[in-house]
Amino acid sequence: MITSLTRGFIHDSISDMLTRIRNACLAKKSNVIVPHTKLNLEIAHILEKEGFIQGFQMSLESNDIIIRLKYRSKQVYRGKTKESCITNLKRISKPGLRIYANTKEIPRILGGTGIVIVSTPTGIMTDREARLKKMGGELICSVW
Repeated sequence: MITSLTRGFIHDSISDMLTRIRNACLAKKSNVIVPHTKLNLEIAHILEKEGFIQGFQMSLESNDIIIRLKYRSKQVYRGKTKESCITNLKRISKPGLRIYANTKEIPRILGGTGIVIVSTPTGIMTDREARLKKMGGELICSVW
């Protein structure tokens, strides 16, 4: 049975979600539980679509999202180890300092290998989708 760890009020749910995923990847966990918000659900959907996580589902007993992390097997000298598909997650725009960019100012992460999640007037999307639709917005986070 999976239960949520904290039940307090979270001021910045996005950075809480990113920190939980980062910590779970470092600890080589297979699942991580994050609180359910519309924004967290959209970010999880983008991470699944871009191949950074295996998938996600809504918890039946509590109002949480269960994210299944994705690992690739790496050959080392004494056997195999799990290496996370997510190398780094970084929050760009924070509640104390919002970062906005137009289409031309959206950064490319590792030459397009990584993604920037952007909040545009039409919804949450990746940097590639925002450039394609010629839309700018708030830079939420970068993942690679």
